[in-house]
Amino acid sequence: MSNNKVVVIGGGYAGALAANHLRMRADVDITLVNPRPEFVERVRLHQFVAGTGQATVDYGTLLGEGVRLAVDSAAVIDTVARTVLLASGRSLDYDYLIYAVGSTATIPPSVPGAAEFAYGIAEFESAQRLRTRLEELPLDAPITVVGGGLTGIETTAELTEQGRAVTLVCGRSLAPSFSPSGRRAVARWLSRHGVAVLEDAMVSEVRPDALGFADGAARTSALTIWAGGFGAPELAAASGLQTDELGRLLTDETLTSIDDDRIVAAGDAAAPSGQPLRMSCYAAGPLGAQAANTVLSRIAGTEPAVIDLAFSGACVSLGRRIAIRQIARKDDTAMNAYVGGRIGAAIKEFTCRFAVTRIRREASEPGSAMWLKGGPRLEQPASAVRGV
Repeated sequence: MSNNKVVVIGGGYAGALAANHLRMRADVDITLVNPRPEFVERVRLHQFVAGTGQATVDYGTLLGEGVRLAVDSAAVIDTVARTVLLASGRSLDYDYLIYAVGSTATIPPSVPGAAEFAYGIAEFESAQRLRTRLEELPLDAPITVVGGGLTGIETTAELTEQGRAVTLVCGRSLAPSFSPSGRRAVARWLSRHGVAVLEDAMVSEVRPDALGFADGAARTSALTIWAGGFGAPELAAASGLQTDELGRLLTDETLTSIDDDRIVAAGDAAAPSGQPLRMSCYAAGPLGAQAANTVLSRIAGTEPAVIDLAFSGACVSLGRRIAIRQIARKDDTAMNAYVGGRIGAAIKEFTCRFAVTRIRREASEPGSAMWLKGGPRLEQPASAVRGV
């Protein structure tokens, strides 16, 4: 009997763990497609940009024996022929496909000059360009970070701790996913370190040396960093698969595409039941394992399990010595409690290290991945959801 061919598109936290998890069966041929030859720790890109840390890991230390790495990009998925056409012109046949393409930065085209003059930080290549530009600027050059979420806060704090003069434009509120006490803790740190925080301020234009605001004001900015949210690659939509408004693949609660039961999504690129989980490293690993379990169940002819993942909170680093660990309920709603200071920083560093360690352990012990369970998200069974 021939082996089952499984192609995993995307080698981030979800895809790399899924590829290793698939090795629970010996009769599975696994190919991991990724555009870069190294694994990118996205949660450390702000460190890479500031020069306080690295953000890449050798795949040779992460992938289990038998997982083939194809350094290439997927151009289109042919669901009829069950092939993935790669940017190089090659194609890969598959019996099952795990769609783990992750997320991308979103720089809105509706803001004049943003695409031309603002720098993203959500992907390694844009982070490289940003780091190079920073090295060209004098230390006192005014820098603006647009986006009051966790990525914007971490980038602001990292650069501020390096002696940079940074303004943080929140759009609406600072750290909107945090509790009031957590937001106050972040605001206190930024204030003590001289960061100008602009809440309820909307950028209307980005220029090479300044920003324009919706109220008509302008502000000098030698460098603008855009950290205003995430989107998803267009691969699924370009391949004729149904997606949500951000481009995430629409799936049922087993992470199976509502269009094709040979395609299973994981991580930031999945929108189960049209109600996606928070884009995060925290969710990516467990969703990668669950996507792999869905594929393994279909190969075995058994019913796949539905998503079973509980959240516990989120971390934001404030430089290298301080962090805030926001405590959350299992449904990811923030409680009015947090852990801060050096203990918070220790928790944040452990979380970042664990995300990579879990992938590495899965390579040596397929099926070892564990995560906090919260029970099925929906009352109705997955089969009913898929029928909608």
